[in-house]
Amino acid sequence: MTDLVLSVEVGASAGTTWLALTDWARQGEWMLGTRVEVVEGNGRSVGSKLAAFTGIAGIGFTDTMEIIGWEPPVRCSVRHLGSLVQGTGAFQVVAKGANRSTFVWAEHLRLPFGPLGRLGWPAVRPAFALGVRQSLRRFARFAEDYSVGGR
Repeated sequence: MTDLVLSVEVGASAGTTWLALTDWARQGEWMLGTRVEVVEGNGRSVGSKLAAFTGIAGIGFTDTMEIIGWEPPVRCSVRHLGSLVQGTGAFQVVAKGANRSTFVWAEHLRLPFGPLGRLGWPAVRPAFALGVRQSLRRFARFAEDYSVGGR
């Protein structure tokens, strides 16, 4: 298992940041190369399932997740159910005053491909973390401009 925890400061209230974060259909506007859809439930409760396709030009993989914790406007926890991505993740919003918050992205993942995955992770991790950091910066701008139902 490996852990990855990254965060970004957001110039928006915790409530707005939470709404932007959990607007699954719009996640592709800030998450690099990813499209998310709710495939079971309402996407806003324990037991709901999400499918996140990550890739370019139709080549990639789908990460299916089940929401296992739903604590608005603070935390959403998921369990990764796929054969490639397994483990748990958490999205947390920390209030920093009326118009500021911090978004924390945490993953506790079982690496794919057994020993080969564990051997290759040190080489892959920096690029993976860089992509997530860039996505988090994009998220901060997205949340700061967020309005329900689109811009």
